[in-house]
Amino acid sequence: MKKILMILTGIGLLTVPMSCDLDKYPSYAIERSQAFQTIKDAKAFNNGMYASLRGRVYGIYMFSTDVQADLFNASLDYGNRNGPMYRWDFTSDDYTIRDTWAAPYGAIANINSFLDNADKIQTTSNADKDSLANYKGEAHLFRAYYYHQLVMRYAKDYEPTSAATDLGVPLSIHYDVNAKPARATVAQVYDQIQADIAQAKTLMLIPGKAGSDHLTKDVVLALEARVNLCMHKYTEAANVAASVINTNSYPLVKTVDDLTKVWVNDAGNESILQLSAAAPNELPNTNNIYLVYQAASQKYTPDFIPEQWILDLYAASDIRKPVYFKQLPTFIQGFNYTLYLFNKYPGNPALFTAATSNYAHKPKIFRIAEMYLIRAEALAKSGNATDALAALNTLRTSRGLTALSGLSGDALMNEIKDERTREYMGEGFRLDDLKRWGMGVTRKAPQNPAAVLGSPADLTTGLNKPANDNRFVWAIPTNDMTTNSNLVQNPGY
Repeated sequence: MKKILMILTGIGLLTVPMSCDLDKYPSYAIERSQAFQTIKDAKAFNNGMYASLRGRVYGIYMFSTDVQADLFNASLDYGNRNGPMYRWDFTSDDYTIRDTWAAPYGAIANINSFLDNADKIQTTSNADKDSLANYKGEAHLFRAYYYHQLVMRYAKDYEPTSAATDLGVPLSIHYDVNAKPARATVAQVYDQIQADIAQAKTLMLIPGKAGSDHLTKDVVLALEARVNLCMHKYTEAANVAASVINTNSYPLVKTVDDLTKVWVNDAGNESILQLSAAAPNELPNTNNIYLVYQAASQKYTPDFIPEQWILDLYAASDIRKPVYFKQLPTFIQGFNYTLYLFNKYPGNPALFTAATSNYAHKPKIFRIAEMYLIRAEALAKSGNATDALAALNTLRTSRGLTALSGLSGDALMNEIKDERTREYMGEGFRLDDLKRWGMGVTRKAPQNPAAVLGSPADLTTGLNKPANDNRFVWAIPTNDMTTNSNLVQNPGY
């Protein structure tokens, strides 16, 4: 039986490649021993990794956690789309739970296959050797990114005192379709993430630049800073974030017009990594649940509407407010409203495939604002209020807010939390932030109670979940629990 390498799209650890006794391979497959021979093979695989990532960010991979958190109310016309996440009654059978597990593991399986065979690839020049080293480094960084996404969703927050015993996610660093790994501990998963980041640091050659659509040395550092913050390695997180800031390659924009270009036209000024996209054949997933324009009526029927407290969090001088939110005519259940809708993803006209928006954007994976916020939080947690405040104020003043002074302790951390909420509104960070901060989810008053789903209130507008609620950690999907007897389910499912 000959093993044939295919692009895996299912559950990576459990997906079995096609096998046959025929000498002729299908047109869509290649025998594994022939898959990685030349630098062209490596380049083709590298291109595939980027296409794969573009299909594993935005859409449900981003907005599901924000829907679950305390930022939005479901409109009366939401049609139960993303309803289980919003109501906190999702189970291990939910498609979001299934797909956000399966997609990263499918990518990891392919990455493992490449890394297992990369040293067999023939190089005929120093340029080829450098290219291959960079491809290997990128593969390690892709794997680190995917494992971090998985451990954030399907395991407890990293706590230094319990990470060595808390259940993480299954680890696989070699291609083995028959493997049925048990769950590694949270500490072991983070150890693997750090090991892959270290490999990427050693192998990758490409310097960072604003708006890069490929992984660079600065992307390695951005992920490292994010991971260090999650691990409570505050000194390291602050220092690594500073190293990206100090390149001066990613200046913060300071006007409404420039910020509009960032979010409407995908200007890359602040992006450390912004993936490529092109119409009509290389389009990404979309965050299309917040506007839903109806051309016939020239009105909007959004699935989710920002809560009032979110709007109140932005000062009138904040340049983000008119970019992130727009007052628009809204039609819900036969009634007209004028509501502030979330407008961060209106669609880039360069990516439209019809007369109206398809809500497509080049996915922004790492932005410089996050480095300021990581540095501020890490320094505040380690007791350096002066430098924490300096990092926070740099971001605040660029966004049109006044600088703060004289803050420390809880007062400083509260300002950092508010600033992170303002800056990263709708980018998929909110639930992870609340989890890291040990805070629950409490939804507050809607803009207009008549337009949103209000019953039962304890699952909608009045939802109140404590920090220890089991659904902060998502379930292991039912299919994987069935096919891999070595897995242990998370509590409460």
